[in-house]
Amino acid sequence: MLGLAPALNDALERANFTQPTPIQNQAIPLAMEGHDILGLAQTGTGKTLAFGLPLTDHLLAQPGKPAPKTAKALILAPTRELVNQIADSLRTLTKKTKLRVATVVGGQSINKQVMFLSRGTDILVATPGRLIDLMERGAVDLGQVRHLVLDEADQMLDMGFIHALRRIAPELGTPRQTMLFSATMPKQMEELSRAYLTNPQRVQVSPPGKAADKITQSVHFVEKPDKPAKLREILSRDTDALTLVFSRTKHGAEKLMKGLVADGYNAASIHGNKSQGQRDRAIKAFREGEITVLVATDVAARGIDIPGVAYVINYDLPNVPDNYVHRIGRTARAGREGEAIAFCASDEFDLLRQIQKLMKIEIPVAGGTAPEFAEPKKPARRSGNRSQRGRGPQRKADAPKPMNKKRRPRRKTAA
Repeated sequence: MLGLAPALNDALERANFTQPTPIQNQAIPLAMEGHDILGLAQTGTGKTLAFGLPLTDHLLAQPGKPAPKTAKALILAPTRELVNQIADSLRTLTKKTKLRVATVVGGQSINKQVMFLSRGTDILVATPGRLIDLMERGAVDLGQVRHLVLDEADQMLDMGFIHALRRIAPELGTPRQTMLFSATMPKQMEELSRAYLTNPQRVQVSPPGKAADKITQSVHFVEKPDKPAKLREILSRDTDALTLVFSRTKHGAEKLMKGLVADGYNAASIHGNKSQGQRDRAIKAFREGEITVLVATDVAARGIDIPGVAYVINYDLPNVPDNYVHRIGRTARAGREGEAIAFCASDEFDLLRQIQKLMKIEIPVAGGTAPEFAEPKKPARRSGNRSQRGRGPQRKADAPKPMNKKRRPRRKTAA
């Protein structure tokens, strides 16, 4: 239907992919024709295959072994988890072909990555920071890259990777096809697309800031000291369900996980203080159901593609409203239904308002009451004569007027 190579159709059939998602249906034909793509879609809509299928199709049509230290296609993603997720999807597509997929991320042996790249690769999936480290060592030559993909580009901007992109882009080969995919479209994203895309075809399947339709959302107004008890109450309702719990800080995530384990819950955590091996093992155990509660910081908000996640609990509301959309997008994936539950303390109410403003919805209240300051107060009416407003406090009518003091005569000084 989409005109893909037979090897890719076979791979899709083995993986039980029979119908393209809306973003795939729109983006793949345009990308197959060689257009640059600006794709906007919420998380969980199948963006990886939207760029992965046309990319691998083009590479299969251009046989030939990559030269040492080179790559034919480069995919940049903001987190290690997302890099690994993309690479796993691409390896599923290329399993019975000669195409090679390599990953380079921080937290792993750079020497092993240097050795692997020395043989060359067809597709290189990387985080920008580690890629620059390898470029500075002379371990990779990007001059043969003819396909560039920027996945979750808005998060790369949030994490300050724009400077890394400016360092990487001039080293890439030309002409090339560039595909940029994002869940949101901040103003800086428009500037990025103008700088790196040529006459792009814009593909958008849902408004930025909109969550997946099959996610049921709710909010509990609960103060910080009461959050642990509320979390355990919710977890105890369905102990076998895969539940992803988001904490704002690394320390908070670790503390929360240890408390759950002490109470008998099957929990693990992933955050920036964990090694890549620890994070990979925790995600694998979560995916396979060996653990049922995964506590995470936003490092995982876009890097976990586990269709079986039934609940996402925002234990702490994120400081950036867009991150709420990415967090809850970890459930209701691949056409499934899911539930997103948020905890909101008094000092987080303004964050909740920002989230609701972004999403243009009011999240239903499932428990507790909004803080008293939730409703904006009307400004107090000013009293007094209009001509006297703004001139400071008025003197009481019965107050005595200050007496004028006589000036003392100046003393004469000797000449």
